[in-house]
Amino acid sequence: MKTVLIGILAVAKIFAVLIIIYLLLIMPRIWRKPKKSPQMGALYAHRGLHDNATSAPENSMAAFRKAVEAGYGIELDVQLTKDGIPVTFHDFTLDRMCGVSGRIDTSTYEELQKLTLLQSGERIPNLEEVLAMVAGRVPLIVELKIEWIDLSLCRVLQEMLDQYQGIYCIESFNPLALLWYRRYRRGVMRGQLSTNFRRDGKYKNPLYFMLTHLLTNWATSPDFIAYNCLFKEEPGRKICRKLYRNLAVAWTVKNQKQLESLEKDFDLFIFDSFIPKETKISGKFNEKIGA
Repeated sequence: MKTVLIGILAVAKIFAVLIIIYLLLIMPRIWRKPKKSPQMGALYAHRGLHDNATSAPENSMAAFRKAVEAGYGIELDVQLTKDGIPVTFHDFTLDRMCGVSGRIDTSTYEELQKLTLLQSGERIPNLEEVLAMVAGRVPLIVELKIEWIDLSLCRVLQEMLDQYQGIYCIESFNPLALLWYRRYRRGVMRGQLSTNFRRDGKYKNPLYFMLTHLLTNWATSPDFIAYNCLFKEEPGRKICRKLYRNLAVAWTVKNQKQLESLEKDFDLFIFDSFIPKETKISGKFNEKIGA
């Protein structure tokens, strides 16, 4: 009996140690956080207030203008052209949005300006003109599109944002981008983008397992977690918000009913495909971070 009890205690100790290690691995930034502004708001138009079947497609100047006019924050995607110009574009390839083969990073900015977005007359904007147009009127969530390990975008983007007077934060799926910000721009609010990367019960590689469960947080120390709202019950995401009081961002909310159902699980909401009705979400968020 004594031997059994000793065995149970040993297993319990191992289990407790594993839990502590897990909690340390997913710990976001706790100390010396950048100050949050009440003007951040709670509702962000995904890739601008866009409709790809109209003259205001995603990540276009028209979509960004519509978001500003409606008073919504803007979530936008940024990547570098071959000649090092930051442009707002989501896909790494041009096929879906421009109807031609090629990639952003193998095309010059001049070459890209010959293309239009879908059936509209809109062209791929450079970030400089987007920032000039927004001019701090609404807050921005800037997603860094970094496919592998080339972090050139971080420096070029941040040099531009250093001159910007408006409210913004950055986010990325790539933890290397957050590591860059942790080292060189600790004062900029940074967020880890993630989702449940399991496909047919499997992960493509160990990195996708780590990202799903936020196991890179110990290194990147994010100020917020932006998680696919369809997987809001993922334990790592919930622990970050409930235990560590980490800011929680939901992407991408597709309708009013879904938005209202997520109110208790997230703090900021990136929406798409509908116009949110007046809700108490914005007010609650401003009260929460305004102190």
